[in-house]
This record gives sequence, structure tokens and C-alpha cells, in this order.
Amino acid sequence: MKKQIFKILLLATGILSFGIINAQKDTSGKGGVEIISAFKPILREAAKINFNPTPPPADDTKPKLTYDIPNQNLAFAYQPGSLKPLALDIDSVGRFDNSNYIKAGFGSLRTPFVQAGFSFGDGETAGLNIYAKHVGSDGKREFQKFSNTNVKLSGYFRSGNNLEWNAGIGMKQERMYKYGYEPQTLSFSNDSLKQNFQTISARVGFHNINKTEFGLTYSPEVKIDVFSDDFKNSESNTVVNLPLQKTLGKEWVINLGVTFDLTRLSPKNKTALNNTMYYISPSVLYKSSNINAQIGIRPSWDNKSFKMFPNVLADINTEDRRFTFQAGWTGYIRKTTYMYLAGENPWLFIPDQLKNTWIEERFAGFKGSVGDHFTYAAKVGFNKLNNQPLFVNDTLTALGGKSFRVVNESKMNVVNFGGELGFNIHEKFSIITGVTFNQFSGLQDNAKAYGLIPLELKAAMRLQIIKDLWLKTDLFAWDGARYQLKDGTPGKLEGAIDLSAGLEFKITKNINLWTQFNNVFNKEYRRWNQYPVYGFNFVGGVVFSFDQKTK
Repeated sequence: MKKQIFKILLLATGILSFGIINAQKDTSGKGGVEIISAFKPILREAAKINFNPTPPPADDTKPKLTYDIPNQNLAFAYQPGSLKPLALDIDSVGRFDNSNYIKAGFGSLRTPFVQAGFSFGDGETAGLNIYAKHVGSDGKREFQKFSNTNVKLSGYFRSGNNLEWNAGIGMKQERMYKYGYEPQTLSFSNDSLKQNFQTISARVGFHNINKTEFGLTYSPEVKIDVFSDDFKNSESNTVVNLPLQKTLGKEWVINLGVTFDLTRLSPKNKTALNNTMYYISPSVLYKSSNINAQIGIRPSWDNKSFKMFPNVLADINTEDRRFTFQAGWTGYIRKTTYMYLAGENPWLFIPDQLKNTWIEERFAGFKGSVGDHFTYAAKVGFNKLNNQPLFVNDTLTALGGKSFRVVNESKMNVVNFGGELGFNIHEKFSIITGVTFNQFSGLQDNAKAYGLIPLELKAAMRLQIIKDLWLKTDLFAWDGARYQLKDGTPGKLEGAIDLSAGLEFKITKNINLWTQFNNVFNKEYRRWNQYPVYGFNFVGGVVFSFDQKTK
């Protein structure tokens, strides 16, 4: 150990002596040490990752936008035709992008036309819509004139976080004359031919916006209509609808609805008639991407009579939802009221009884689309009707046969076919055509289905010719309905075809000019026996619209 220490000391002494000797060699007299280079620690530049972003490739695949929208034009459940010969269907062609507008005009049959619509509110929590319309005409035939005034107010507002209230009130007044007496040489006073109707309506309801924590959806509603004429006959109709729906998972829904429909007809100087109906609609719904099915029943009480109706419906779709097969077996009661009958045929006597119509339908059909512009639909049904109201001219007690009696058909079978084709190109061009065929058979009380239309065709076209010019045409035709001759045997009205066309074009930002030509073929056909419609006529005017923008 001592030897190792001695060696280290000896080595250190030698190194120190060598440094001193080398230092003594410098004879420059500077007396210092020259530093040849200085050490500078520098960190090496870190390697960086270079990001070179590249945009994703463009997605040129066409998106499949599928919409499950019910076809509102297909309602092939049998309903008697409700076209009124005096009604002049005047409408504008262009779309109103503004919330408020006033439309006014005048026509060849001394036709005043005024229509207005106004809306208020923020569009989210509260809103109010006001609509009013008045139109009238005076034909060449004596007493062939009418007027129609309609005013509606409807609004909504949200209370709380999950409740929306809806309410509305309206008034409608129809004035006309029973001009369909034959021969035309007969003379009547104005009061004896007047046929005026007034309707005051109101409704209120509410519904939850989102489902409750228990998966419930509810929307109760109450509607009241008070209907009267100039002969002091009045009728009140009250409908209470209480639908309730519960969702089970994503595919199953249970429906439980209760409806009460109460009618009281009070003829002048006669005993009042009560017509009460209520039914329950329990059903189970299954909804998936390809199948919508409903299985249920509809137990119904028509006054003191009970009837159990089926309620089975199914829609089966393809994967791309471009084709849907439909089938169903369902039944329901259609309420017969004075207001309903006057809406079908305004030249009637007040009914002396009210029998509701029981309707049972079995149908099958399909609907779909080809490409982006073409749609189609077809449906065939086999229907059974009990207590169907029919209309016949009263040639016994009414002088000239100008009034209609309501007669009852206890049983009737109807084979119904309906079809529809549509084509559209964005909002530039659209055309839709439809046909409805009804074959009546198995009548028990009447020789023919008096007043019901067996065949009806409709077509409508909308075309934007240039940016601010629109063209509208409507074509409808039908095979004549059956009517009863004076000797009680059945007759048949001639078929009809009617074409109307209209134009509307913009002249300023808020002003449009419009015109419409009705019954272009000038055919005075008859929807109801002894009541010819107007011939060719035209109406024109101006539309002033107001901008109303909400933030």
C-alpha cells in the first residue's frame, strides 16, 4: 500500500516539474499563458417531424336522402264528391315567401275577391295566424249567385319547457239561392230561395313537445262547431279527442285513444235530435327501417248500437325506401250531421234523422319513386258501407224540384281503385295526375247510388316559365252521377270536363299581378241534377306582400 502511494506522489512530482520546465522556455517576457481555443458547448439541433397535410379525397358519392312522408293525395277511403257548382276556385300560382299578404281582384261575373293572411310571433315560443277570404259571383241564370266569407284565427304558445298549447277560432258564412227549379218560367220570391249557412268554430288543445320520462306522448283536444241556417235551425257539434301513446324501446309503440263525438240538432218548432258516438282505439305499432305495422281494434258505440271494427295496417319498404307495399283492414264510423250534409250538397232540406255511416275497408296497394323526379301510387279497396246518405230531388213537396231530400241506404258495397302519377323538377315544374273509380253494388233500399260520382280524374300542373312568371293549370273530369227522375226511375247526368289556367308575375319586390281563367271549355255541366255551373269566367287582380323577418 505504501509502495502504491509512493508511486503516485512520484508521478505527480514528475508532471509538475515538466510543466515548470516548459514554462521557463518562454523568453518573450509576456509572463502569461496563451489560450489557443475556447470550448463552447452547443446543443445539437433537434430533428423535426415535417407535417405535409393532404386534403381528403372529394366525396363524389350521391347521398341517399330518404324521407318517410305520407302521400296526402291518396285518401281512397270512399267519400262522396263534395264539389260545389257555385264554388269558384281562385288561387295564386306563385309561392308567398313573405309572412303577410293581401290579395284582391275582380272578375267577369261581378266577382269580388279579397284574401289576406297575417302572421305574428317569434316562430318558436308563440305565434298567431290570421286568415280571411271573401268571394262571390253572379251568374247569367236568375238567382245563380253566391258569396262566401271565411275568417280564421289560430295560435300557439309554449308554457314551461315541454308543453305547447294550440287554439283557434273561426267564422264562415255561405250565401246562395236554390236556382235549380224547372221549368225556369216559375216565379219565386228571394226569401223562399235563400239558402244561407253560418258556422262558428273553436278548438283548444295541448301536447308535450318531448316524450316524458316514462315514454308518454299526449295531445288532448276539444273542438266545437255551431252550425245554423236562415230558418232558425241550429246544430252543435262537440268532439273531445284524448290520444295517448307510449314508446317501448326504439321499435314498439302502444296507442290508446278515446274519442267522444256529441251532436245536437235543433230544428225549428220540432223535437231536438241527439247523435252521440264514442270509440276507443287501442293498438300496437311496430316501426323499423323497412316495416311499419299497426295491429289494433276500434270498439265503437253509435248511440245505443255497438260495433267492433278492425284496425290493421302495414307498410313494407325496400332498403332504399323507393318502393312501399301497403295493405290494411280497418273500420270506423263517419259522423252524419247537418253541417256535413250541407257541405256535400248545399241545396238540401234539413234532415229528419241522423244515421251515422259505418265503413269497413279492405285494401292493398303500393307507392314509390323512380329516379329523383317521378313518383307513382296505386290502391284497390273493397269497402262495405252501412247507412250511406244519398241525395234525390224532391219533386213531390218542393215546387220545381229545386231542393234535395236526404235518403238512407242501409247497405252498400264499393269496389274502389285509385292511382296517381307525379313528376317534378325542383320548384321549376311539377305535374300530378290522379284517378278514382268507384263501383257501387249491393244496394238494399235504392235503385242507384244517387248523387255519388263513379269516376273522377284530376290533373294539376305548375310551371315557372321565367324567374318571375308562373303558370298554373288544373284539369278535372268525371262521369256523371245518378239521379232520380220524377217517376222514380234512375237517370244519369252527363260527364264533365273542366280546365282552368292562371298566371302570376312579379312587377316589384312586394307586388304581383295575377289572373285566372275558369271553365275554359265553357261547359255548363251539372254536378247535381238541375244545377248547372257557371260557364267561362275570369278573375284578375294584385297581390301585395309584406316582409316580416324574425330574429
